[in-house]
Amino acid sequence: MEDKSILNDAAISYQSLGNKNISALIATVRRGISFSSFTSIVRKSPFNITEWSSFLHLSERTMQRYKKEEKTFDPIHSEKILEITLLYRKGVEVFGDSGKFDAWLDANNIALGNVKPKELLDSTFGIHLLKDELGRIEYGVLA
Repeated sequence: MEDKSILNDAAISYQSLGNKNISALIATVRRGISFSSFTSIVRKSPFNITEWSSFLHLSERTMQRYKKEEKTFDPIHSEKILEITLLYRKGVEVFGDSGKFDAWLDANNIALGNVKPKELLDSTFGIHLLKDELGRIEYGVLA
């Protein structure tokens, strides 16, 4: 399935997304991410299923039903899964280590309104705010 190759391609990041990869991501979003592919993402992320449920605005019961019925996520949920996955990869790249990035995600951040960065993953605006903040950290602009 194409979504697995796109999702598991470690080379995919915000910086490396060329037209071909963006087209593949759009196709994956439109087709939807299978629950089995999502399970692979969950295993590689620091977020548990409860947190993913919150990020996607889906109840845990709905998530359990998706798993049981081997459902595919709607495009809107698939897109958010991809956005969070790409953001996570960028964060690990910027911090140089998943442990350091995980700690940053879980610590209150004054620059972000004294909230934990991972609390912003439930909205596209929050994801973009974190992406911008990672860019500032990457280039040493901390004000």
